[in-house]
Amino acid sequence: MLQSLGKVMAFARGLIIGLLMAVVGTASPGQELKPWKHGVIEPKGDAGFMVMVGQRNFAARHGLKVEIVPLKNGATAHKALLAGELDSIESSPGAAILAGARGADIKILGCDWPGVPHGLMVKSTINKVEDLKGKTIAVAAPGSLPNLLVNAILEQHKIAASEVHFANLGGDLDRFKAVAAGVADAGIVAAEFMAVAPNDVKMLIAGHDALPKYVRLCLTVTGKTLAGRRADAIGFIAAQIEALKFALSHRDETIKLTQDTIRAKSDDPRPAYAFDDTLKHNAIDPAIDLPLDKLNWMQDELVKAGNLKVAIDLTKITDAEIRIEAMKRTEK
Repeated sequence: MLQSLGKVMAFARGLIIGLLMAVVGTASPGQELKPWKHGVIEPKGDAGFMVMVGQRNFAARHGLKVEIVPLKNGATAHKALLAGELDSIESSPGAAILAGARGADIKILGCDWPGVPHGLMVKSTINKVEDLKGKTIAVAAPGSLPNLLVNAILEQHKIAASEVHFANLGGDLDRFKAVAAGVADAGIVAAEFMAVAPNDVKMLIAGHDALPKYVRLCLTVTGKTLAGRRADAIGFIAAQIEALKFALSHRDETIKLTQDTIRAKSDDPRPAYAFDDTLKHNAIDPAIDLPLDKLNWMQDELVKAGNLKVAIDLTKITDAEIRIEAMKRTEK
């Protein structure tokens, strides 16, 4: 009997140890969650992927309470991050590289959107890139995706920038409206707007074809945050990994979250279009890899475009260890 009791106690000890191992790095019941403010730029038809980390208990499992803060553009996002108003942002690595080159305390941890969801939208009267000579193209701020994409397309077709007219018309919706209304002959616009585009508008070139090395969005913090809240940063990236995996495998819930986030009507076709387009082109990386080869390519493009004078050592504004530790957490 004593031998049987010993076996039972040994089994119980093993079970307890196993349970403890399963929750290492996660919040205990009743544990107070630490606030984490995360900025995302201009939520639109694919917003469900961007804000999923604030849903369910993805962050709570890692001891955090995530607050999603929507922002108008990358410039605003980086200012808020550097001012300490945000703990992290999801923004263009191009903007982060420019900020880092100017001495900003920037650390890119990984990139969750390696694909380009944008393209060159044109009026139906334009059948090839060469038709854009002398025409107006709607773009955005220097160093942004729209500008890099249009510059690459023009270069690939041997058209000088001086042969077209650029108009900075703000966000995707503004650029779409400009093309649809004929204010601009073309514009770099997110593919989701093709779901509501008039018949006389078409997507001439897809961004992922023109810029296969372009990285759309990365997760960025400051060196100060890593110094003071390194464990929380690891927990946030772990939560993002789990949230993105969930979003990719739960179409209806992700689309519904997008609708709620951008206050779209149930019959708005953009959220479903954006979800399917994202999966079709593998535009999301749930592993949140840190592709330094692609980031170096982007930096070279910034130098070529004149946005950056000289290239910098990108290892000084990145931290690959955070993602590695986060992956270990998600695998437990």
